[in-house]
Amino acid sequence: MKPRIAEINRKTGETDISIVLNIDGSGKRVIKTPVGFLNHMLDLFAKHGLFDVNIRAAGDIEVDEHHTVEDIGILLGQAFQKALSDKRGINRYGFFILPMDEVLATVAVDFSGRYAFNFNCQFTREKVGDLSTELIYDFWEAFAQNAKINLYIRVENGRNDHHQIEALFKACARAIREACEIDQRVSSEIPSTKGVL
Repeated sequence: MKPRIAEINRKTGETDISIVLNIDGSGKRVIKTPVGFLNHMLDLFAKHGLFDVNIRAAGDIEVDEHHTVEDIGILLGQAFQKALSDKRGINRYGFFILPMDEVLATVAVDFSGRYAFNFNCQFTREKVGDLSTELIYDFWEAFAQNAKINLYIRVENGRNDHHQIEALFKACARAIREACEIDQRVSSEIPSTKGVL
């Protein structure tokens, strides 16, 4: 099987970001962005997804962290889209329910080639660490739009916003990992009756 690796670089007047992704990795990661809490979330995303990633980002955080966080979501989504190529042999669908302390996070994903996004999670704090909680939505929406996937995220029983965010990142990692894995019974086929995704 051809290595499922992608390198994406993007430099704008607001951000300068590079991402290298190996979908078939073991969870090795180098993550350097100016947003500490996002680094933590990307670290566990790679670990639980078994994705090898090298993510380096600089951005205009003197304005705020919005451009940097959203642009990382854009590039990470593009990296998955590029690495999966025609999506031959993948499971296509992934689903995971993840408990973390008092929180239950449910994620479902379809690497359909079409964008749809639904996010159901309520935060009580404006920030966790140095990351605005409203940007969790923006990150995953940008990811879904650029990976061209259907992504559904639901978090229940949330009392602690850190737990909610960590649970949903881990659940996303596990669901995306399942969707990207190769089904050995149909490893040479496109997982669609249309013959293309």
